[in-house]
Amino acid sequence: MLRPVLARLEPSASVILVRLRSLGDSVLATPAFALLRQAVPDANVHVVMDGRIAEVLEGQPDIDGVIALESDSGVRGKVDLLRRVRALRPALCIDMHGGSTASWLSALSGAEWKVGCEHFRHLWAYNVWIPRAQQVLRRGSDQKVHTAEHHAATMIHLGAPREEIPVARLGPLPSKSESRYAVIHAGAAYETKRWAIEHFRAVGKEIELSHGLRPVFVLGPGDTGLAEELSEFDVRGALRLSELKSLLAGARLFVGNDSGPAHVAAAFGVPAVVIFGSSDSAVWHPWRTPHRVVETRWDCKPCPGDRCYAFDEPRCILSVQPASVLSAVDELIASGGTAHSKHDERN
Repeated sequence: MLRPVLARLEPSASVILVRLRSLGDSVLATPAFALLRQAVPDANVHVVMDGRIAEVLEGQPDIDGVIALESDSGVRGKVDLLRRVRALRPALCIDMHGGSTASWLSALSGAEWKVGCEHFRHLWAYNVWIPRAQQVLRRGSDQKVHTAEHHAATMIHLGAPREEIPVARLGPLPSKSESRYAVIHAGAAYETKRWAIEHFRAVGKEIELSHGLRPVFVLGPGDTGLAEELSEFDVRGALRLSELKSLLAGARLFVGNDSGPAHVAAAFGVPAVVIFGSSDSAVWHPWRTPHRVVETRWDCKPCPGDRCYAFDEPRCILSVQPASVLSAVDELIASGGTAHSKHDERN
């Protein structure tokens, strides 16, 4: 029987991890980085990712650097990216994304071992295929697997230790702020994941009144229209990712939609209350950090989320009530931020 791939690497081998897009998914890949580092502590590990979110992994303790694909750089940018990857002379390239660009990059990386999951579309790009996470983790085929576990399963199949999957980690960790504040993120990419802004306003006021935490609203590039509706609050828009990381790391609480910032907060150990609409909370809840999930149950959940497929409006997210979110906040704070549980309501 062949030894696992990681056991066959030279101690100082170069390893490329391809994780191009998605802020939350990139954060949830960091437990896999930790498992890889345990298995090959002296390897030179670089992550290839979209330049728009590359700052999120700056200072991450289990990797040696990030190679950024600049946004809208076209063919020339992708050729330059491939040149930079090949210059590192990787022995191992692991595609943690599965899209067309990631597959081609893996295939042309020059690595001896080119790794992709067996459910990826372009299997021709790889010579090592990773089985389904349920199989790797020895679970039932119908059992749901969290995104962090999915990424970790790749490393376990390649020979990383089969042990408890670590927490997500980002860095560098800034000094803890003396200011007592809660970060509230009211934006989301899809309407099916976007809770009503008037509900967020009510929750922000109550958090300050009941718990003495100053609400700080953060807005993403597509959320600028919300600023006028939040004029009575401290609103931070157009933040660099490094600034967002620092703000989240210093917070005493996070409240927001299922989104990338929720996972950034969780990676810094910030207690989080996350409101779910169309997406699957079993797969996307904050990973191994004190949290509450607030959602309502519908037969049509989860769904792709780009629109509501069952009704003329996304009732899943619209039916979540402020009282349920505030109850989850109260429970989490009363627990001292130590419980990992789920709070939900039936439709």
